[in-house]
Amino acid sequence: MCARKLGRTKEAVKMMRDLMKEFPMFSVFTIHENLIESLLEMQAYADVQAVLAKYDDITLPKSATICYTAALLKARSVCDKFSPDIASKRGLSTAEMNAVEAIHRAVEFNPHVPKYLLEMKSLILPPEHILKRGDSEAIAYAFFHIHHWKRIDGALNLLHCTWEGTFRMIPYPLEKGHLFYPYPTCTENADRELLPAFHDLSVYPKKELPFFVLFTAGLCSFTALLALLTHQYPEPMGLIAKTLINWMSMPFLWLMDKFESLVPSNLLQLIHWT
Repeated sequence: MCARKLGRTKEAVKMMRDLMKEFPMFSVFTIHENLIESLLEMQAYADVQAVLAKYDDITLPKSATICYTAALLKARSVCDKFSPDIASKRGLSTAEMNAVEAIHRAVEFNPHVPKYLLEMKSLILPPEHILKRGDSEAIAYAFFHIHHWKRIDGALNLLHCTWEGTFRMIPYPLEKGHLFYPYPTCTENADRELLPAFHDLSVYPKKELPFFVLFTAGLCSFTALLALLTHQYPEPMGLIAKTLINWMSMPFLWLMDKFESLVPSNLLQLIHWT
């Protein structure tokens, strides 16, 4: 890590490869993720793909680095020529479909990352500890990897056009996932402890109340307020009620006057007699 921070990337890559070869159990310390970052810095994409082939396995734990790097490599092969208008007319090619599916997979694992990569949310310094699939992991990944996405022409454009499509596949992420387990409900509270108070925490899924619930709550609150005011100030509230009734009856009285002016008065008497 020190060698990589000092700019001696090739030396850092060699050291990490040696450690992973001699001590395979060191994978629990995510040395392979540091190796991926170093190889991306060197633009050694073939070597990155070789590392992913070993560690992006269904039996091994995932991370934002693994999932989003896999998406980046697949997007790299198609993003320079990708156009949403053309794709909507002719459909997606096999390579484009693979790239989109990889992006959807990454977004399902950690849905907070795209807003940081697309600079829709401001980045802060990563915390000392991170929570997998949480906002803290998203900040750490974007902080160290956003320049890798910017380096590949069109990668962020492809991400921008496709990442929100993930949520159509998983309408109830807390109950059922698509490729991963349901999104854990504990991430919000844990991330609030890990991240500074001034940070606008990214919450998933958004807790949006239906319009009917909001309307009912507003109507009940307004009714309770009227009842309280009527109890405290009966005479002024009675005067206000009479004024409102007069205002509301004015259009009706105006229509009645117009009707009487248009219809002869003897016609109404004839109708009454018959």
